[in-house]
Amino acid sequence: MIFQTISRIPFWQKVLAGFILGALVGIILGETAIVLKPLGDLFIGAIKMLVAPLVFCAIVVSITSLGSQTSLKRLSLKTLGMFMLTGTIASLIGLAVGSMIDMGGTMQLTATEVRERNIPGFAQVLLDMIPVNPFASLAEGKVLQIIVFAALVGIAINKVGEKAEPLKRTIEAGAEVMFQLTRMVLKLTPIGVFGLMAWVVGEYGLSTLLPLGKFIGAIYIAAFIHIIFVYGGMVKFVGGLSPIQFFRKAMPAQLVAFSTSSSFGTLPASTRAVETMGVSKRYSAFVMPLGATMNMDGCGGIYPAIAAIFIAQIYNIPLDTLDYVMIAVTATVASVGTAGVPGSAMVMLTVTLGVIGLPLEGIAFIAAIDRIIDMIRTATNVTGDMMTAVVIGKSENELDEAQFYSNDTQDVTPVNS
Repeated sequence: MIFQTISRIPFWQKVLAGFILGALVGIILGETAIVLKPLGDLFIGAIKMLVAPLVFCAIVVSITSLGSQTSLKRLSLKTLGMFMLTGTIASLIGLAVGSMIDMGGTMQLTATEVRERNIPGFAQVLLDMIPVNPFASLAEGKVLQIIVFAALVGIAINKVGEKAEPLKRTIEAGAEVMFQLTRMVLKLTPIGVFGLMAWVVGEYGLSTLLPLGKFIGAIYIAAFIHIIFVYGGMVKFVGGLSPIQFFRKAMPAQLVAFSTSSSFGTLPASTRAVETMGVSKRYSAFVMPLGATMNMDGCGGIYPAIAAIFIAQIYNIPLDTLDYVMIAVTATVASVGTAGVPGSAMVMLTVTLGVIGLPLEGIAFIAAIDRIIDMIRTATNVTGDMMTAVVIGKSENELDEAQFYSNDTQDVTPVNS
């Protein structure tokens, strides 16, 4: 009976409960709360276990899904190009906003692992992206090398064609297995957050929780800048259409995305919205599911960038120019490859922190407020999908401009996922 009751509680509420209980236990036990830290270490270790095989399988599957038909390939590449462009801009906005706001304040934590500062030159960075031994890269969790190798494997599978179908199906099956394993590991989040928060609050006190308000504010500021200026600018200057009209017709789907925090749950609403904008059904049926799976400017661009800076600030770890470049590149490329993964924002953050050597324990602070952040992240993602449908649809003659400027709108019913 008790387990049935617990299973009905929404996941984000369980995580929040773990955060609150951990903080309370930390206050009560003080420094002796360190005995609970292994619970958090178990969770962090399980997340680390997932990253290498998950990123490899997901990125290969993403690239092979583009197919080889000429018309589909051109449309896919243009759509994917827009996803990559806006993802890059999103990560740069996240870096800019995160750098301008002192989110850490006076909070100073100590990382369990001291980060080595070995700054290579630009040429060496490029060379380091090529895996001399792909298996060693997978074993050592060198994410950038894994991404490059996975992309090359995906491209090669597409070029080989039918003979590579067995390998393609094997990797697709591997991706599904990793997605399921990710779901299983993420169920440990409330326990991991409980253990880490009990230890942190017991060790450093309640003052560790105060900077979270600034972190939330930074995420929302960056998201609004991206939605209004980047998406609105793309509609205006690339699509040659009215951004006001775009946002008017996009708003119902944006509200559904904000309230459900689910790109897939918003899919019927967002698809209906772009059709009221004049996007053809054949293109909307293609781009909207693809966007819900691969286009994650909020989760993969803005969020990892600001979160990485926040965690660096609270652990008093300076970031240099190369770190910012690595954050932008990793967040952009990896987000397109693994956005379909459940809990993709946490996976993306783990990947980003790992690349620049930041402590993964910082995830505990952010996980508890993830629901609040996920609302604006999802609204950003869905708006980007709709913008891409309109702009690319216009360029491919898949948009009825008269319908776009019409006053026709449709009621949008929230869809829970």
